[in-house]
Amino acid sequence: MIKTHHITDDLEAMLKVFPPELAEAVRQRDNFDDLLEVVMDLGRKPTARFVDGEYVLLDRPVIQEDIEYVTVRIGDFDADNRAGMERTLHRISAIRNRRGRIVGLTCRVGRAVFGTIDIINDLVTSNESILILGKPGVGKTTMLREAARTLAESRRVVIVDTSNEIGGDGDVPHPAVGNSRRMQVPKPSLQHEVMIEAVENHNPEVIVIDEIGRELEAQAARTIAERGVQLIGTAHGNALENLLLNPTLSDLVGGIESVTLSDDEARRRGTQKTVLERRAPPTFTVLVEIQDRNHVNVHRDVASSVDAILRGYPIPPEQRYWDENGKVHYVRSAPTAAPTALQSIKRGTGMEKTPFQRNGQGSTEEKRRVPRYQELIGESEKQLPGARPEGQTVRNLYAFGVARNRLLQAIRAMNAPARVVRTLDEADTLVTQRRYYRERLQPIVAAEEKGVPIFVIKSNTDDQIAQFLSDLFSLHGPTSNFSEQDEAMAQAERAIEVIRAGEKYVDLMPAPAAIRRQQHDLAKTANLVSQSFGKDPNRYVRIYRD
Repeated sequence: MIKTHHITDDLEAMLKVFPPELAEAVRQRDNFDDLLEVVMDLGRKPTARFVDGEYVLLDRPVIQEDIEYVTVRIGDFDADNRAGMERTLHRISAIRNRRGRIVGLTCRVGRAVFGTIDIINDLVTSNESILILGKPGVGKTTMLREAARTLAESRRVVIVDTSNEIGGDGDVPHPAVGNSRRMQVPKPSLQHEVMIEAVENHNPEVIVIDEIGRELEAQAARTIAERGVQLIGTAHGNALENLLLNPTLSDLVGGIESVTLSDDEARRRGTQKTVLERRAPPTFTVLVEIQDRNHVNVHRDVASSVDAILRGYPIPPEQRYWDENGKVHYVRSAPTAAPTALQSIKRGTGMEKTPFQRNGQGSTEEKRRVPRYQELIGESEKQLPGARPEGQTVRNLYAFGVARNRLLQAIRAMNAPARVVRTLDEADTLVTQRRYYRERLQPIVAAEEKGVPIFVIKSNTDDQIAQFLSDLFSLHGPTSNFSEQDEAMAQAERAIEVIRAGEKYVDLMPAPAAIRRQQHDLAKTANLVSQSFGKDPNRYVRIYRD
């Protein structure tokens, strides 16, 4: 499939509302066609943001007359401080002071880009509900508009256009939406009502929604999906896991709830008795993560992806991208394991007193318990702490069930001679948690078959990861930056995340009184309740919701 984009916009219409000096400065840019937005803030130099960066347009600051020049030509701003330009896709957003006077403007260029939907056209035409994620300005609305136009050629499409960014300003929709019908929203807070009205009154086969951001809108989206109407919407976020951690929007992908397992089931799974599971079928069955304008990640089965994340074995999304010749490429990665912030946090201790390693050759002798990690380390690698000795062998670590970001942080903090690799084929050492090793999962078996040494730690905490590296490389003493206090506060922060995601309560590890006071303060700041239980030295903090 070849990328054949056709771009249509009316930049001159926007430039006409700018002060002549500012408009001419924009025109003189070589990359005029890549203009994204112009920013005017009172007392600061006006800037223009292009695809390749941000540039100052004038050497003088913006004055009040410049802002009034624009606002007079734009007209009234809506309740969300946005205004449009009739029969264009441009959007002007205002910043007001405490007295309501406009002191800043963000003038975003609206473009209809035909062909952007080609990279996910098979998904759009599959009748599946699709949620598009991406940071602001990455092209979510552009893709949404193109999807509406494409589907409207053969189906009944209704756009719920809260900010008039999809169909443009004015009562007549922009030609870029094709045959789609457009319903405007009088106030942003009423978007959910208009969504339901569209279904009840206008018999759509597809509803297109931009910027789902409130709980009521998420509920309305579920109601629509349950009525058999295809949904195509957008939300702010970078990845599926971010959405799961958002208590307002997590219902879009099924939501999260805390479930208590039986003793037998907990043993079978090798998990704690209280785990997080998906609460309901996802509202959107397909999720698209926009990485940049030429690269997206696709979760074709959101339910399976969410379940895998909650189990700690995320399924890599399908990657799609355009190459320099305009051809679309599809890349499906093999599943790997990496824990997430959603894994349940319960009381525990540090790394086992006698951590064990498994050698990959498979014999009983090679799989015996050994007292220290250093038995796998050659004499040349047993270095003292401090700066990394020149020429010291660097180990390639593959983390299976151990947080990659924590491992990287610990390596940097301890100056350990190690790098974290993404595939088992690149690794000369595998580190995993005890519960993953018990289950004999495929990467564990593969490592044993390849003869890759396997190191097992008890659980996924900063302290245990630091201890693993310390033992592996003989990095004892001041090289580790992970104190008891740091670990205790990090655990409290993770507990707060889990509770916000749906867990009723989390018990933290026992800690001294001074640290417990800090944990209580952290819970209070997060608007949660906390209480201490037990007797010293085993007294601990429980964090829970009201």
